[in-house]
Amino acid sequence: MSSSRKHAMSDQERLELAAKLDKDLDQFIGSLEKKRYTEGWPEDRWEEEMAKHPFFSRKAPEPGEELSPLMEGLQQLKYDPEENTAQELAEAYKDDGKFYMQHKQFRMAVLSYTEALNFKVSDAEYRAVLYNNRSAANFFIKNYRSAMLDAQKAIKLKPNYSKARWRVAQCASLLDKLELCVETCDEILKNEPMNTQALELRKIVLSKKAKTERDARKASQIHRKKIDELEKTREQLRQRGVKFEEKDALTNEERLKPKLLPLENFMVKADSNGVLHWPTVFCYPQFLSTDFQQQLSEECTMEEVLLNLFEQPLELDEDSTYVPHKLNVYYENRIAGSVRKIDVRKTIKEILKEKTFFVYDGTLTFFILPKGSIHETEFLNQKRIPLRLAEGL
Repeated sequence: MSSSRKHAMSDQERLELAAKLDKDLDQFIGSLEKKRYTEGWPEDRWEEEMAKHPFFSRKAPEPGEELSPLMEGLQQLKYDPEENTAQELAEAYKDDGKFYMQHKQFRMAVLSYTEALNFKVSDAEYRAVLYNNRSAANFFIKNYRSAMLDAQKAIKLKPNYSKARWRVAQCASLLDKLELCVETCDEILKNEPMNTQALELRKIVLSKKAKTERDARKASQIHRKKIDELEKTREQLRQRGVKFEEKDALTNEERLKPKLLPLENFMVKADSNGVLHWPTVFCYPQFLSTDFQQQLSEECTMEEVLLNLFEQPLELDEDSTYVPHKLNVYYENRIAGSVRKIDVRKTIKEILKEKTFFVYDGTLTFFILPKGSIHETEFLNQKRIPLRLAEGL
């Protein structure tokens, strides 16, 4: 890449620079001969020694590197727009790009080919080569979209550009543009029916395309089924007149989703027979602990629920007081700031029909306490503020 010039060179300065370059070259070659015979200069290092001179250096200056006066002069001669045509300048940057590609400095190659393109050389085939080369540099740094766009520009300028067309196919595959990849492979195979790379890529992409389409159909079916199930559940909730704290619960799916981690994937759902199954929390105020049921059928009575819950003794119940027939179950009406005791002979469906029962956070919540215990008394005597008043505080 070019370094910034300190000043434009006059004709006299150019002549002086040319003379200095000739003189320096003669002196440098003379010094090499002297080293070779008087200092025993190793034969295997002659290329290394010569590379130190600007005339023979194969290493381009690094960006920001301070240049010697001689190197700066060479750079001026190479990149001076007053000394070179647009074609020559483009060719200089093209050579830079080739150098950087050979040394795997692909980002610098991209910059070099971009500079070459900026001179807008009119030769379409020449510009096609520049776009194709920049495409290759972008490809190696995994800028697949840029690589594909450059290759397409190259093809537009040179329609029979097989290298550019193959890169379009490669990039299209990597970008999951499967239709474009297949189409491009087909174009390659029109001219080269036995192109093994195109045949293999086409086969792989067609298989991937078929799988993608199957997955999309499956996802669509699952989505459609989910929508149908949700609408069926909403209809059952409407028929039962289930009441929610959130007024938009039946129209906003997020309101129906449980917020508690163990239940978050188990939203209320109607089965094929129209029976609702609820995510449910059972709270034990005495122990400040809970149990969860992810899908509690509305057809179960609370008595059956208790029998199931305490089929095995509660681990925290050291006094064995949590026995089904010795327990009371309550629910809380947060709107009124009150609690109601449940008739355990009722089904979940019947409990939900009670005027004072409201569902919140898409979850049923019940409190279980030993009958007549001090813990039950404390629970009932807790001061509860009605929800509307609490929100206003």
